[in-house]
Amino acid sequence: MKNNFHKYLILFLALLLTACGPKSTLDSAKLGTAELDVTYCTMNGLPQKMDIYYPTSGGPWPVLMYVHGGSWYQGDKAEGEGWRGMNEQGFLVVSVNYRLGDYQTKFPAMLEDVKCAVRYLRAHASDYNIDPDHIGAIGASAGGHLVALLGTTDESAGWDVGEYLERSSRVQAVISMAGIADFTSNIPSGLNGSIYYAFGKLAGKDTPENIAASPITYITPDDPPFLILHGDRDGVVPLEQAKILNQKLTEANVSNKFVIVEGGDHGLISPTGGETNPSADIINQMVMEFLEENLK
Repeated sequence: MKNNFHKYLILFLALLLTACGPKSTLDSAKLGTAELDVTYCTMNGLPQKMDIYYPTSGGPWPVLMYVHGGSWYQGDKAEGEGWRGMNEQGFLVVSVNYRLGDYQTKFPAMLEDVKCAVRYLRAHASDYNIDPDHIGAIGASAGGHLVALLGTTDESAGWDVGEYLERSSRVQAVISMAGIADFTSNIPSGLNGSIYYAFGKLAGKDTPENIAASPITYITPDDPPFLILHGDRDGVVPLEQAKILNQKLTEANVSNKFVIVEGGDHGLISPTGGETNPSADIINQMVMEFLEENLK
């Protein structure tokens, strides 16, 4: 009887907290629309922007945050509109810009920004009618590297700086496509220019800087589930990088699914215009199922 009483008391309190929790303040006129160029954080005096794509109904929604690629020194959040179809599956989709590498801006500025974006979303959960406990990140190439770091690092890494520090930058699911996982491994010389420009160093050397920039450095058993996608004809980032990430996550008992896209290049498409295995449609289905399983 005592155990039952405690069980029902806890259930009652949980329901009470839910009923009394923060209510959404989202303007219903935004449903089904896009809100562009929202400032999420200001880093070193530079406003960083995100685009927000709203589902047509429901909520609080889980979040899919897209981090663009571009060798860490180019690219734009506009790419994220391609994931707007996830609105139909009940996800709020966010695409973020971040400080790009140049002669003055170097890594970890990019990661500091995307971490701030996650914290911003949590701090404004009621404004956007989102579930702050279910945020996933997806990125390709440089974006794949950054979302992998979002998945493996926490505050102890020292990259949570700026605003909303009372909130966590951890995410609950990661989709990393064609990203670098280990900067100490054999990196093709063709990447040295962009890596040096964005990081101020060369990869492929066992230096403290390369170790610190590598997502595998921070893997622990409490990391979120990963979906790793990489083409076996990727001429930019070797397939070996995805194999390393899969191996290290598996060794740490972190749930992960590793998909080799046969015939896929750096963009997971066929360089000759042929079919890949799995096809683009099946890859999209895999992504949707992974997000449904881990964020809902």
